[in-house]
Amino acid sequence: MKIKDAEIISLMQSPRTQEKGVRALMDAYQSRLYWHIRRIIVDGDLAQDTLQETFIKAYQNFHQFKNDSQLYTWLYRIATNEALQQLNKLKRMQKTDEDPEYHMQNLVADNAGSDAEEIQILLQKAIQSLPEKQKLVFMMRYYDDLPYEEISKIVDMSVGTLKTNYHYAKQKIEDYIKENYQNNF
Repeated sequence: MKIKDAEIISLMQSPRTQEKGVRALMDAYQSRLYWHIRRIIVDGDLAQDTLQETFIKAYQNFHQFKNDSQLYTWLYRIATNEALQQLNKLKRMQKTDEDPEYHMQNLVADNAGSDAEEIQILLQKAIQSLPEKQKLVFMMRYYDDLPYEEISKIVDMSVGTLKTNYHYAKQKIEDYIKENYQNNF
């Protein structure tokens, strides 16, 4: 039986039931948040660590949840910020002069399963080549099928800007795949 957000919120608001609320929150959103983070970070272990940090932040800051948005919108915002912070740490820690996007594209290939189709790897490399904002918008829209209004609350951008970013991201991905698919196959 899936627990409703209203029940999770109620459990989280009471010190007596907060632990049960955290477990319910994790059960309800762990998978969705993990894959959201994983698409941003690519590395599975780092995504798992970031997911844990997301739940810790949600627990520590639950008193700031205003109930003026859906619970998953609030959690996605925390997860997105945590993933971006991890990505920035990775970029700062890179000691090579390797381009960060190139590094992320290599991570995609390294983390792909042996049975992964080449076109899927190519799609992931194309996504990793996008500017950060376009990448986020594309992933939330394409993979999570979130409406623009929800994405707007998560990333704090206007719906018009989001639609433009999504359009450009889609075009760049199509161009990347056309160019690289023909060159490699």
